[in-house]
Amino acid sequence: MKLNISFPATGCQKLIEVEDERKLRTFYEKRMATEVAADPLGDEWKGYVVRISGGNDKQGFPMKQGVLTHGRVRLLLSKGHSCYRPRRTGERKRKSVRGCIVDANLSVLNLVIVRKGEKDIPGLTDNTVPRRLGPKRASRIRKLFNLSKEDDVRQYVVRKPLAKEGKKPRTKAPKIQRLVTPRVLQHKRRRIALKKQRTQKNKEEASEYAKLLAKRTKCQCFIEQAIHLLVLLFSVGSQGKTPGANCQEAQTVFFESLHIQI
Repeated sequence: MKLNISFPATGCQKLIEVEDERKLRTFYEKRMATEVAADPLGDEWKGYVVRISGGNDKQGFPMKQGVLTHGRVRLLLSKGHSCYRPRRTGERKRKSVRGCIVDANLSVLNLVIVRKGEKDIPGLTDNTVPRRLGPKRASRIRKLFNLSKEDDVRQYVVRKPLAKEGKKPRTKAPKIQRLVTPRVLQHKRRRIALKKQRTQKNKEEASEYAKLLAKRTKCQCFIEQAIHLLVLLFSVGSQGKTPGANCQEAQTVFFESLHIQI
């Protein structure tokens, strides 16, 4: 089995092949993200602690965190899942992945050094590889150079040199993200002002609608009262109990109740 070991502190990575299975038994039956002492790998690894970050089996299928098995399973994967990169929007695909438990059928096991031991390992801890790119976010640039909010972040951007033969040397800087400028503050003030205007407009429209609804409700009550009175007058006139209860008088009372002159 091959061990792909990385050391984030130096940025180095090394691939070693271990033929003796007895040295690998300490990793068997361990799950991904488990921290294991690397002492059985040899005397130079004394004191080292590594974390299992993944691996591939002999057919190239990757280990997937959360799948509690030794063998392979076929899972329906979508955007956001590990071991799958969708080619189209909303695409899902059933892929073969390996469980997160280490066994002897792996060809490569990925390890990350968590704690350094007593001795240096050549090609892994004795050399430092500088980072190719610096931070891009404004808050991370401030954190790297210990800057305050009053300092200008643009002067501290890590620039990348671009050297070409026969041309003047120049550098390239990334666009700083989340940089607070007067224009950004102006846009923020405009958004807040527009939000206040929308709130005020909604309040006024709601007030006007409430008044109109009250007016309509009042008119509806008047109409219902007039209809009730008209029915009452017709019923009284038909029984002959009041001498002036005829159709014309009932109409007059009805329209007067509606405040309409006829």
